[in-house]
Parts: sequence; structure tokens; C-alpha cells
Amino acid sequence: MLFYNEVNVRKQSSTLNILKRIPLLILSLSLSLSLSLSLSVGMAAMAERLMHAVQYESYGGGAAGLKHVEVPIPTPKKDEILLKLEAASLNSADWKIQKGYLRPLFPCKFPHIPVTDVAGEVLEVGQGIKNLKAGDKVVASISFPRAGGLAEFVVVSQSLTVIRPPEVSAAEAAGLPMAGLTALLALYQIPGVKLDGTGKQINILVTAASGGVGHYAVQLAKLGNAHVTATCGARNIELVKSLGADEVLDYKTPDGAALRSPSGRKYDAVVHCATGIPWSTFEPNLSEKGKVIDLTPGASAFLTFALKKLTFSKKQLVPLQESPKKEHLDYLVKLVKDGKLKTVIDSKHSLSNAEDAWAKGIDGHATGKIIVEP
Repeated sequence: MLFYNEVNVRKQSSTLNILKRIPLLILSLSLSLSLSLSLSVGMAAMAERLMHAVQYESYGGGAAGLKHVEVPIPTPKKDEILLKLEAASLNSADWKIQKGYLRPLFPCKFPHIPVTDVAGEVLEVGQGIKNLKAGDKVVASISFPRAGGLAEFVVVSQSLTVIRPPEVSAAEAAGLPMAGLTALLALYQIPGVKLDGTGKQINILVTAASGGVGHYAVQLAKLGNAHVTATCGARNIELVKSLGADEVLDYKTPDGAALRSPSGRKYDAVVHCATGIPWSTFEPNLSEKGKVIDLTPGASAFLTFALKKLTFSKKQLVPLQESPKKEHLDYLVKLVKDGKLKTVIDSKHSLSNAEDAWAKGIDGHATGKIIVEP
């Protein structure tokens, strides 16, 4: 009987303990459900949030063809990054695509949010991103088919996204991806140029030297120990000299139009950032093995390229067709950080006034880079 009573007491005690725990279990379950519901609601709210963006719905139209819209904030996939934009930089390719120069390749579909060069803060990363986290400041280049830079938020790939140090502003960084990389890759095509300054001095001509690509090309060529002759409009001559050019030609003067070096030098290489200059103007100004790197080649450039190859000419015209890599962009950012390269900013525009920036880009006389800030 005593044994029975002891067992009975134990059973009652165990039951009492269970009853005591029920409120705690209910509370725990309630908190779990509440947290789960809050996360679900938060994610749903984020997915439904809208952002201000600027897009166009068909080819043509120029600045008047841009439309201000409210669209959902994009969600990054496994290997993508969501940025809150701080600055975007316009390039001539942006409005050329709108005009239909690359039809039917780009854009892939309408409506299309243009602009590829951006700088901003990481808000969210996909599961496959290991080297970036929320809060990081970055600069990135978006592919033309995707684009999306004229907006408050954008999703970018990690393939051309690098950290932006605090010494480099968002506007300075945003100018680098297309224009800076194009200039860098052009310099890489010139034999003997070493950007650490250890190579032999050669003579380089940079056309349209006050433009987006040209102003970077002048600075990079000087880092490579080159003697730089540059062409630009009269109003930008002093600016281009300040970037390091040894000689500057007003392209509207007879000597400027003929590309003749004031010191009588022959060019070992030309970084050709302008358009409309025929091979016949370049050829007499080139050294024996002079090379013209054409950054905006048309049909005539490719014809000249083929002809010079077929005839084994020592003087060459080379259409630039290189693809940039992440380390190239990182290198440029470090040059800016170290004060060895600078982004000349023509003007800054708010996203709400993106049409003004677009019109200025189409006009074709910007000095340096045109920046749009949300």
C-alpha cells in the first residue's frame, strides 16, 4: 500500500508539472507563430514596395521618351545583389540603344529602365554571395540586356561589382565602369605601355580628350609614362592640360582637324574616342608601327582593319573588342582612392530631373561624366 501511494503521489506530481508547463508551451508556440507571421508579412511588404524609376517604352523619343514610373523593388537571385542607389552615370551607349542603334539585340524587352553604371549601398545579397554583405558600399556595372540604373534600387551581378572605399565618392565611382574600363582596355592594347610608369616613353594621341572616356585615357596614358597629345574643344583645353596632357589641340583648328602634333611627333598609338575621323587623317601622323585603337568602330573601321591585316601593313587600325573583368574595375577604384585618377563630373541631376541629364548626354558636349542621383 505504501508503494502504491508513493507511485500515486509521483503520478500526481508529474501531472501537476505538465499542467504548469502548458502555459509556457502555449506562449512559446504563440511567439513562434507571431515571429513567423511577422517575417512573412515583412517579406511580403518588401516584395510589394514600389520604387521610383525612369524608363522608355519604345525606340526613339530622346529625353521626351523617358517616363517616370513606380515599379516593384527587384528581388536578388542566388548570385545577385540588391543595391540602394547613390549615383548612376550616363554613357553614350545608353541613348544610342534608345535610338535603336543595337536593334533588335538591345533592349531585350520594353519597357526598359536604362543606365548600366551605378554606385550604392548593399541592402540584400543572394545565397551565393559570400564576399559582400548588407551595408557595404560598392560600384557596379549592369549588363545592357538587364540595365536598371535609372531607379532608386537595382539588382546587380557579382561579376562586375567591387567594394568602394570611403575615400571614393559614389559619383566618382559611378563614372568608372564603362568609360574608365574602356580607356583602360584601350591602353592595354598598346605595346610597351605599363601603367606603373616603368615602360619606355611612347607618343599617344587621345581624341575627344575631355569626354567621358577621353579624360580617363589621358590620365591613364600619363601613368604609363607616355607623351600625350590630346584633342578637345577650345573651352576644355586648360582642363585637359590639368589632367596631364603634354600638348592639346583644338579640334576645330586646321592643325587640330589634321591631328598634327605641335611638336612634330608621330604617334605610336591613338586612343580614338571621337567619331567621323577617316583613316586617311590618322595614317600620315602615325609612326612606322603606329596603331589606332578605335573605341566606337563602324563598318568603315572594320573594313580598314581587315584591309591592313590582309596587306600586312605595319600601321594598324584595331577595333576595341575586349571584355572588362572585375579586377580591372577594382584597379581603377584603387587608383581613384590613391589620388592617381579622378572622375571629372560635368553635372549632377536628380532622378526626378533625369530628362535633363539624358538631353545633355545626347547633345554630346559633356565635359567628363553626367551623374544622376536618386
